[in-house]
Amino acid sequence: MARGILTIFLLQLSWTVHLVTAIQRKDIFPYGTPNGDFILQNGDDETSKVLALKRPLYFYEAQFNELYVATNGIISAQDLPMEKQYVDDGFPTDFPVIAPFLSDIDTSKGKGAIYYRVTESPTLLNRVAHEVHRGFPDARFTPTHAIIATWENVAAYEEIARDAGQSDRLNTFQAVVAYDENNSYAIFLYPEDGLQFFGTRPKESYNVEIELPARVGFSRGEVAFLIFSRVEGPYYSVTNNEQSLKNLYQVGNTGVPGVWLFHIGSRYSFQNVVPASTGGALATPPPRGLETYESTTAEYPEAEYTAPFEEEEELEEGDYSPITDPDFHSPAIPEFHVNSHPDRGALPGHARLQPYGGDLPLTSNPQYRDHDNIDTPTLVSGPSGPAEYPDREVQPQAEAPQAVPRPEHTALEVFPYTREENSPRLESSPPLAPGGGHIVDVVEEENFETGETKRTCAVFQQQCSQNAYCTDYPAGFCCHCRTGFYGNGWQCLPDGAPHRVNGKVSGTVIVGSTPVYLNSVDLHAYIVVSDGRAYTAISEVPENVGWALMPVAPIGEIFGWLFAMELPSGQAGFKITGAEFTRHAEVTFYPGNQKLTIVQTAQGLNSDNYMTVDTRLHGNVPFIAAGSTVQVEPYKDTYQYYPSVVTSASVREFTVVSAERGSETFTFQLRQNITYRDCHHGPRTGPETLQLTTERVFVMYVRDENILRYAITNKISSVGEETSEPVLVNPCYAGTHDCDTTAQCLPGEGQQYLCQCATGYRGDGRNCYGEGYKENLTRENGLSQCGPHTQCVNLPGTHSCHCQAGYEFGFDGRTCLDIDECRSQPCHPQATCTNTLGSFQCQCQPTFQGDGFQCFPSDGETDCEHHRDSVQTTSPEGYPIVGAFVPQCDEHGQYRDLQCHGSTGHCWCVDNRGQERAGTRKAPGAGQPNCNEPEVLPPTQRPDTVCERWRASLVDHYGGKPEPQHYLPQCDREGQFNPVQCYGDSSYCWCVDRDGREVAGTRSHDVVKPACIPTVAPPTMHPLPRPDMTPPPSGTFLLYAQGQQIGALPLKGTHMDLERSSTLLALHGSIVVGIDYDCREGKVYWTDLAGRTINRAKMEPGAEPETLINTGLTSPEGLAVDVQRRAMFWVDSTPDKIERANLDGSGRKTIFDTDLVNPRAIIVDSSTGTLYWTDWNREAPKIESSSVDGHNRKVLVKDGIGLPNALTFDTVMRHVCWADAGTKRLECIASDGTGRRVIHSNLNYPFSMVFYSNHFYFTDWRRDGVIALNRDNSQFTDEYIPDQRSHLYGVTVATTHCL
Repeated sequence: MARGILTIFLLQLSWTVHLVTAIQRKDIFPYGTPNGDFILQNGDDETSKVLALKRPLYFYEAQFNELYVATNGIISAQDLPMEKQYVDDGFPTDFPVIAPFLSDIDTSKGKGAIYYRVTESPTLLNRVAHEVHRGFPDARFTPTHAIIATWENVAAYEEIARDAGQSDRLNTFQAVVAYDENNSYAIFLYPEDGLQFFGTRPKESYNVEIELPARVGFSRGEVAFLIFSRVEGPYYSVTNNEQSLKNLYQVGNTGVPGVWLFHIGSRYSFQNVVPASTGGALATPPPRGLETYESTTAEYPEAEYTAPFEEEEELEEGDYSPITDPDFHSPAIPEFHVNSHPDRGALPGHARLQPYGGDLPLTSNPQYRDHDNIDTPTLVSGPSGPAEYPDREVQPQAEAPQAVPRPEHTALEVFPYTREENSPRLESSPPLAPGGGHIVDVVEEENFETGETKRTCAVFQQQCSQNAYCTDYPAGFCCHCRTGFYGNGWQCLPDGAPHRVNGKVSGTVIVGSTPVYLNSVDLHAYIVVSDGRAYTAISEVPENVGWALMPVAPIGEIFGWLFAMELPSGQAGFKITGAEFTRHAEVTFYPGNQKLTIVQTAQGLNSDNYMTVDTRLHGNVPFIAAGSTVQVEPYKDTYQYYPSVVTSASVREFTVVSAERGSETFTFQLRQNITYRDCHHGPRTGPETLQLTTERVFVMYVRDENILRYAITNKISSVGEETSEPVLVNPCYAGTHDCDTTAQCLPGEGQQYLCQCATGYRGDGRNCYGEGYKENLTRENGLSQCGPHTQCVNLPGTHSCHCQAGYEFGFDGRTCLDIDECRSQPCHPQATCTNTLGSFQCQCQPTFQGDGFQCFPSDGETDCEHHRDSVQTTSPEGYPIVGAFVPQCDEHGQYRDLQCHGSTGHCWCVDNRGQERAGTRKAPGAGQPNCNEPEVLPPTQRPDTVCERWRASLVDHYGGKPEPQHYLPQCDREGQFNPVQCYGDSSYCWCVDRDGREVAGTRSHDVVKPACIPTVAPPTMHPLPRPDMTPPPSGTFLLYAQGQQIGALPLKGTHMDLERSSTLLALHGSIVVGIDYDCREGKVYWTDLAGRTINRAKMEPGAEPETLINTGLTSPEGLAVDVQRRAMFWVDSTPDKIERANLDGSGRKTIFDTDLVNPRAIIVDSSTGTLYWTDWNREAPKIESSSVDGHNRKVLVKDGIGLPNALTFDTVMRHVCWADAGTKRLECIASDGTGRRVIHSNLNYPFSMVFYSNHFYFTDWRRDGVIALNRDNSQFTDEYIPDQRSHLYGVTVATTHCL
């Protein structure tokens, strides 16, 4: 009996303890001037200055762009009338009102203060999102802005003439209005003891003792009716008497007393305010008879920031669900083990004491559910607001009012899922290991009867990356990338090494009104990790959708974020997500409001250590005319980081240039969520927000190849870290270093830096070449990361473990386990299958003969017996034959495993067919082989190539230990010769052909390696054109740059010979911009924006390109050749400088690196040694000149120009001429700045220009062609449009002799 009483007492105590306490003042949203608040002027009837909203807010169904905060406990969407017109009246009001406590409040003479602000703080928006998702579990809401108004210690208005002294009753309350582009919510907060008066006396009460209760609720105000009339709009009252006002801090509708939540507006159909549906009560003893019921407080996950109730127990981690798209089948998300044990901190059937507030993922859907809400005693709170405690039996809580349905795609979505026992869950935010590496965990399983930990490093460390180590923590184990690698512990990549991504693109894209289907077309991306450049190509894209998808660079943007160049406080995405994540992005185009959904699922690293990402597209995109070009402006995007989720939202601008419509500028909004798995067992540090700066975006659709290309350059840093002021930035961060693409740039003091080859590469940092990880590992550390029955395969900068034949990877993806081939019944039905390690055997049953794969009834003799009996051991004359091998058969007539030759003494093992097992033969005196050992089959591999055999022979020649100065052929992963060969670690290098033979004239002893083309072209969907010269017939012709090729256009006099146009050089993967011709040696020179190089080639059949400069270039554009001085000049538009070098690339130096903003074109008058260039500065464009040695710099033109793209020199008139894409004019001026005249005033979009024989020839981006203009009559004389439509860049003239 006593035991039963004790049990009841404990249950009562548990019921009391586990109820929620009221919200405290310290728990409301932060306010005050330290938080950026404005303070409303003290007084009895004051209104704030207008709060202009960056985005409109929906109140009921209407949009409002302004808000006002008033003394009398209200927020309004329009300027308020005098208080006597509303303060003593009930609802509805004549104007829009949000009323947390509408009454006659007075802050005169220092009686309290009123604070207000508009905020975009991710932490606060995150907290609001959590509150909304708790109160509206089905809401899709991602707040972008919030208005916080706080009335602190404010008093009721009191007449001065009253005999009694001033009341000391003061009120404190707060209102938070948050919204996104579709919905608005309001939170009213009333802290404990925050309401000490509940009404005010009317000012004109004429000494009648009357007090009007405050009003709490919402009023739409008057709305238009018919044409000239207005009627009362809808309203919603939360309170209706003094007791309901007192209940404001005693109960709530979110599960926390004193916290009230309402859905107050939507861009879609909205009738009236909808309250949240979760009850909350103070910790008051329960009604009699209900002691054993659970509390009314739903559980929700632990917050990231310090909880207000620090003395309470730590809460369990929350559940974070993967992102899906309602229009698609859910993409595959990796499943992870969950800790499914119950909460031992609460009694069964009872919720735990919960703190109010929290910092949780800012998502658009609920992730937190109330569990076990059965027969829950609550306060009966109807739609009208808080009610009083019932006197007797507590009725079940009424079903919550349903929110007005909203269409899908109103916001980005993180959809919940019903989590059953042992279902997967995603954990919390990305931590850093003690040494700075990134970690990820697997949740620990516990046996609660024995307390035994099942998931520790000792058992499960193989779930980590092969380039990671494992650390045990009290709650589980975590994986950390080793030094020299980066990632999240599950997947680790070598520091600094370039990375590749492969995948498929599928889905339906509607262009205009035409649906286009993408059926698993290939996506390939190449990322230069060292400086954040990401190149993405999608092949086999139909033409009508190819043009339309050009603006959708966000398809490739994910790779830019994953591998962005890290500024000091930045963190690339791969360190957080690893290679397993799901990205859900929504692109909304304006003004057409078309929406395209992008779902990208990363499925880990493949056997080549490359990431696999599948992309699904669904939705509408605007139509873009064929042949159009798209320019995307640089942008900055803020990424917000939460447990297992990264989000961002931004608006981008792009310009479409087409022949039909000219230049048009549009925008689109991008909203995205990236979900991933992470670790919460180890140290928990990481970013809250980071800024991704995209400096350059290049997009193009190649019609002839049906390839869509995106090129993006990214940096990641803390928000606002970069500055627009002209400061010296370390070359590592500016991207102006000369480290190899397979090297890391390590910043030092000031402008100093160090180049360090990536893990698995060798060299001085400026020249790195791959060795393969296995070779380094075994030589330097004496160990291998591959386990038994594996083959270690070298990869660029790393390695891969492959199972030997007869083995397959186990569940961990790293341990090779024997394949039981007998399960698939490979043998004949009349044969017995015996599994062996790495293999199997088939043996025909007795009375059958054959090899086990084919068995047939025997004629009395087995194969072995027949073999034995057929061996001729004697000659026809009857003499014994020496040397004949006679097989030995067992008692069943089968071959014995061990066979020996009686004449030679050799012994070996055989299989069931009598065939010798390789490697088992032993000579006389060496003992007999053990035929019971499993047969180890060598892995299937290709034969060694010439390069590999040559390398192996030289290693033997050097005694197995070649010195650094020794030459060893460098072979690629396919065994072919690397195009660049060097002596050991030196910079003494040369080019070789595919057979390893040196290419004459390529030897160099310089830090810059010779530019060599690959010896064997990589496999592609289509054969690539050879990068060698195919010059046109002799004569004069124009040379023009068109992306990945240089074209030739012969001239007949001054007319372009369109029929004989041809491709001079096909340069796959390049973006050729600047171009010029050396008439003395007959060589063409060009800049490559994609490769960041300067190159040349001889105008002879079969001549191959030669790279002259391949370091220290960022955006090389204009190029000019000084024929007389044998020099070349170029502009680099990212570091904003002008450089020169000899024509062989030597003698490089900077001429100008100051007072330049965006240099574009450059020319040289070789006869006078004068240099001219344009600066494409939108604020102050100019054309300048100087001597070729950098002296006598001066501004030639600065007025009346806009975008001076093209520049040339009229050798006849001795004039400098330019074509302006801004003013649309072609003008000329004398070199001394006199005689300026307009040649033509109605150009389209010129880019580059050359003068020849009284004609100007310029490339035009509107027409995507070359246009000829007569200087003397200002008439267009000719036009050439290439068959392959894409932008044409530089143009020059090649003559048979120097002019």
